Amino acid sequence: MARLAQTAGLTDVQTEILSTVRDFVDKEIIPVATELEHRDEYPQAIVDGLRELGLFGLMIPEEYGGLGESLLTYALCVEEIARGWMSVSGIVNTHFIVAYMLKQHGTQEQKEYFLPRMAAGDVRGAFSMSEPGLGSDVSAITSKAVRDGDDFVLNGQKMWLTNGGTSSLVAVLVRSDEGHDPAEAAAKPHKAMTTFLVEKEPGFGEVRPGLTIPGKIEKMGYKGVDTTELVMSDLRVPADRVLGGETGRGFYQMMDGVEVGRVNVAARGCGVAQRAFELGVQYAQQRHTFGKPIAQHQAIQFKLAEMATKVEAAHAMMVNAARKKDSGERNDLEAGMAKYLASEYCKEVVEDAFRIHGGYGFSKEYEIERLYREAPMLLIGEGTAEIQKMIIGRRLLEEYRFQG
Repeated sequence: MARLAQTAGLTDVQTEILSTVRDFVDKEIIPVATELEHRDEYPQAIVDGLRELGLFGLMIPEEYGGLGESLLTYALCVEEIARGWMSVSGIVNTHFIVAYMLKQHGTQEQKEYFLPRMAAGDVRGAFSMSEPGLGSDVSAITSKAVRDGDDFVLNGQKMWLTNGGTSSLVAVLVRSDEGHDPAEAAAKPHKAMTTFLVEKEPGFGEVRPGLTIPGKIEKMGYKGVDTTELVMSDLRVPADRVLGGETGRGFYQMMDGVEVGRVNVAARGCGVAQRAFELGVQYAQQRHTFGKPIAQHQAIQFKLAEMATKVEAAHAMMVNAARKKDSGERNDLEAGMAKYLASEYCKEVVEDAFRIHGGYGFSKEYEIERLYREAPMLLIGEGTAEIQKMIIGRRLLEEYRFQG
């Protein structure tokens, strides 16, 4: 909607980019999203369109062929894309996180080798932290890399890779005890983790010697985009594919990527909530009961007022978190708050729109049915609400430390 979720202080370039993306979403994504989602079909034509728009290189520096835009610009674009279909924003997001990690932490050779092709969309990124028995406890990963001459040999199983099949580059976090005292590694496991840049062929099955992508995980929602496992069995990776060229930095590199990823998830929540509000307010004016549109019933007006307020509040927090990161300041508090609030509000706004639709909201003919299945993913992606509360609580205690 034109009135909600406006962002003050944008440049002419930012405004033009967002206008172009919104137009693309209205014309190329919304009309086909529900049909593709019901078929669980990868949106190749949409991805090709985003590639032509330069979205895969939005935050990659101009020297590497990208547009060199800010996190705020990227987040606002993601908000628009998620408004059309959240799965498409997931395809872009995992690619963006890998590109961001390369830009921030990669060696010069790694940047020159990967970033130009990522900016062009020729190389698509995915990243992998989680494992089947891991949950939110990243420090408990068991996948391991062992040095063997000029290579490392990787073994283990990873879980929940967005773009796992369609990607051609995966940033994989594993344990690597090289250069670390075993006692120290056991006491502080995050200091014995390394991120590897693993190139592979797109597809499923054995995509390179020692690396298997078993197939797509069937999901309740968030369809279209492929979510997979990754199995490493004596996978040999050259030492020059350690992100940044130094072992033991993987945990910090991944957390930096996840921090901007949380802004992205907040943006997705904002976009889905906006679309749910649009659908709810439109339907409320079309549906008649007791001789008048249901929008004229006070109960529905109250619900619309609450929905719009939540959309506006979530958007404001997301923008604040992005601008904080762009300024070079630490933003884990703001990112955690934005992700927590936007995902929770998204769930509530979608449910209210679902209620406004009544029985029709339960029909697959109506778009709100798809949104109702998609919103829960935001509650767990990039850290659950409980994880965000832990981050927020710890940071608040740092900021407001009692001096008595």
